[in-house]
Amino acid sequence: MSSNVLGQTLRSSKNAVQKAFVATAPSSDMLRFRSPVLQTNTTKLARYGGRHNVTVLPGDGIGPEMIHHVERILTTVQAPIDFEEVNLTSKEDASEDLAEAITAIKRNGVALKGNIETKFDNPSFVSRNLELRRQLNLYANVLHCSTIPTVPSRHTGIDMVIIRENTEGEYSGNEHEAVNAPHPRVVESLKVVTREKSEQITRFAFQFAKKYGRKKVTAVHKANIQKLGDGLFLKVATDIAKNEYPEIEFNAMIVDNASMQLVSRPQQFDVMLMPNLYGNIISNIACGLVGGPGLVSGMNIGEDYAVFETGTRNTGTTLAGKDMANPTAFIRASVDMLRFLGLQMHADIISDSLFRTLVDKRIHTADIGGTAKSSELVQSVIEFIEKELEDRNYRV
Repeated sequence: MSSNVLGQTLRSSKNAVQKAFVATAPSSDMLRFRSPVLQTNTTKLARYGGRHNVTVLPGDGIGPEMIHHVERILTTVQAPIDFEEVNLTSKEDASEDLAEAITAIKRNGVALKGNIETKFDNPSFVSRNLELRRQLNLYANVLHCSTIPTVPSRHTGIDMVIIRENTEGEYSGNEHEAVNAPHPRVVESLKVVTREKSEQITRFAFQFAKKYGRKKVTAVHKANIQKLGDGLFLKVATDIAKNEYPEIEFNAMIVDNASMQLVSRPQQFDVMLMPNLYGNIISNIACGLVGGPGLVSGMNIGEDYAVFETGTRNTGTTLAGKDMANPTAFIRASVDMLRFLGLQMHADIISDSLFRTLVDKRIHTADIGGTAKSSELVQSVIEFIEKELEDRNYRV
């Protein structure tokens, strides 16, 4: 073969590869769909022979079937993950299971969990979700809420990150009956705010903003009424913003105004920083703005451990076993976990395949206006993954 012919052949092959790459190149919406995950250098990860051990807590309601879907997807993408399952549920006698779950997470460093029902009508019931966060010191809860082009919503252009202090505030668990004669008359519930935790979550939020090029941090508070508790949180956030991160815009907003602003003009928010209870409420509002609880994942990050789950902590019990629940939030939680483990390629392939399923093929479950079954959405994601892996092998 002459050098000219050889050169033309090589150029033709190179052009073909470039066209193939362009054909599957991620769009700006697809890139926005990929949730940023702030890794910690101190997490004690269990890794053997290049594979990661991950604790799995299927939980109640739709959790077990959603975890099964996630396992299929991770197997298809050939992620080097081995699951260690612990059957932690809301059953009254599950205290030993809770201890086993905490031990397993400490051993593996990372967990993927379904939600576990909290029995609000039983004062003596200890929330398993709360105990996991408290005993593992998972101080940061992070949600990435962005609009998806084909999912019905009142607003477009939303791309915000909600960062919530996850271990204290109204969730301190310190409450008691002060007067009981003969029925409860007065209950005292303590909201605990510490400088240590306020500094920790504030620095986490600004480090997140700096790493991912976010321009603004908004602290949400009620310091006009709770002048000491929320006043301390606000002062810490203000001081750290001014003294340590002057290059990032900072503002503060009272929680009631923030709620109104969120539903009227959510595009103004970038990173939102807040104490525990406000974070719970604001997170659910934000999930509703972008399409509902079935779409958004949630990360619980500590210095030593991380637990990944859905963004809103409801069990979906009424949908269990019906092949109707939206698996998107669980799939995105597994993607967040892969990013935390440093498995970026696997994470991108799954995230982009899910995006193409929702946007290009418009496969939607009933909660977002469609008729697809859970299994149909998952099967589409798997088919996109298989095609992507085939294309990547071709390019290599």
